[in-house]
Amino acid sequence: MPDDHSPTWHDHDKVGEYLGRVGRLRYRQEGEDVLVEFLPATPRRVADLGCGDGRLAALVLEHRPSVEQLVAVDRSAPMLEKARERFAGDDRVRVIERDLADDLAPLGQFDLVVSGFAIHHLEDDRKRALFDSVTRQLLPGGVFANLEVVQSATPELHAAFLAAIGRAGGDPEDRCVGVESQLGWMRDAGLQQVDCVWRWRGFALLVGNV
Repeated sequence: MPDDHSPTWHDHDKVGEYLGRVGRLRYRQEGEDVLVEFLPATPRRVADLGCGDGRLAALVLEHRPSVEQLVAVDRSAPMLEKARERFAGDDRVRVIERDLADDLAPLGQFDLVVSGFAIHHLEDDRKRALFDSVTRQLLPGGVFANLEVVQSATPELHAAFLAAIGRAGGDPEDRCVGVESQLGWMRDAGLQQVDCVWRWRGFALLVGNV
């Protein structure tokens, strides 16, 4: 865990640096483009887990006008401020402060659950429990699409990946796991048609449905 002097996702400076950098990452944009291909045709209710500034939620709303309600959750106050600014006046969107380590069942059921670069901050047991919860909360035909930071095959490859995205040394809050382990956890949770449908180094898009 981060020590008392490490910046966290509750710090405006860390959030500002991240948002200024991540929007320029070409490969993140490629992953988002692929994610759009796997969205259900006409989802009505959507959840964005670890929504950050609302970037992924906005992508879903842009490409799926059928959405009637989108629930965007995050634990970072600075990120939530950005998300609320982005969706001000959009009655379809509820921005909620909630930790992904907490029970998500009260949020209800969804046709689509997305997450972008958030779940890798959880401990492995909680990742698995979250996949179980997502599976239970998806309606028939629902899709889970997780654009994620994953562990590279070797420490050297992961260090090269972090350097390539401007994060040399990594983030002390990261708890990255390899693709195959996560695909197995998704299948164990009951998701079907589970696959890694896109990857670039330590970025991957993991998708499954019910």
